Amino acid sequence: MFLAIIRMALTSLKVNKLRTLLSMLGIVIGVGAVIAIISIGSSAQQDVTREIETLGSNIIWVSPSWNLSSADREELFTMEVAAELEALSPSVAQVVPEKTSGGRLTYQGESVDTTIVGTTPGYATINLYQPVAGRFLDQTDIEDLRNTVVLGSDMADEFFSGEEAVGERITISYNNRRSRFTVIGVMEDKGQVFAGNLDAQVYIPITTHLARMSTTNDIDTIYAEGAANAPAAQARQQVDYFFYRYLGDSDDYSIFSQDQILQVLDEVSTTLTLMLGGIAAISLLVGGIGIMNIMLVSVTERTREIGIRKALGAKKRHILAQFLFEALSLSGFGGIIGIGLGWLATYFVTDLGGWEMVVSPIAVGLAFGFALIIGIFFGLYPAIKAARLDPVDSLSYE
Repeated sequence: MFLAIIRMALTSLKVNKLRTLLSMLGIVIGVGAVIAIISIGSSAQQDVTREIETLGSNIIWVSPSWNLSSADREELFTMEVAAELEALSPSVAQVVPEKTSGGRLTYQGESVDTTIVGTTPGYATINLYQPVAGRFLDQTDIEDLRNTVVLGSDMADEFFSGEEAVGERITISYNNRRSRFTVIGVMEDKGQVFAGNLDAQVYIPITTHLARMSTTNDIDTIYAEGAANAPAAQARQQVDYFFYRYLGDSDDYSIFSQDQILQVLDEVSTTLTLMLGGIAAISLLVGGIGIMNIMLVSVTERTREIGIRKALGAKKRHILAQFLFEALSLSGFGGIIGIGLGWLATYFVTDLGGWEMVVSPIAVGLAFGFALIIGIFFGLYPAIKAARLDPVDSLSYE
């Protein structure tokens, strides 16, 4: 009997193929939208997380607040303070100061504006950033205030176009000062990351930058890398306490860590995904209403058929099961098509964005399960109405 009911339900859906397809459309769009939004959000989040993680692990950034005066900056954000932070913080593995400025590179008459980063040897290790030719800055460069420069890959390509750059002499201009530097290395391709485009920068000893190119002795940013055996929160607390004790006012500096960025990113991404997924799920409700509407029309059109079946011995539960299965079939088939639509949408968007495609099995299961529940919920009333029809009235219905 059950197989006969299924056959009759599917036959009824085949009779009006266009109406069946239109009835499923809302479910198809709803399921596809929910899967695509959640999956695209997960793919984007994973891509951003990977970019942040390319900066290194367990990194803490400290920089002076905008309201800190220039005199206080020169007194409180210095190389000496960075060295003291490393010496007094057991949960910090190393501290890397950074002085950044805009400047111009000139080589054989060709000039390009770039970002000049004055830093120390730890910059490469803390950012997981390695040279592909030559070497990065070393401690001798820092101590001797050498005019040595390491080029980002874009800068190397700009001037040398794949030719050997190491050993060449290049002019760096900044703040009406010009100095000749020797290229000692070329860095690997890193691309755009959270801290900017590392490939479009050049790196010189921070002592050289402060002594010969800068008009001030303050540094812009202090990177602190937490020790491998220390919790990230503990390292951050030590850094925070050091600067609070040193400066006396937490408003004079800003501090944030890699785990904080990842946490905020996860919270924002989850909130946006849930909000957009909820909006997309509304179309599932609209699709359910469409199924109910079509099923009610179907009950009206098939009143005589229902009367004949009851006269031949069909029970209320048989009629109820048939119409309920029809509604469930609409939502189920619509859900399957919607899964395919969501997968395709995710594929094209992630391919366009250059992200790794991530289709969440949980999102697929929730969307499809919700579609089935919608089909049962909105198909129940028409099924009950059909089951309660009086056989005599149904046979005489015109």
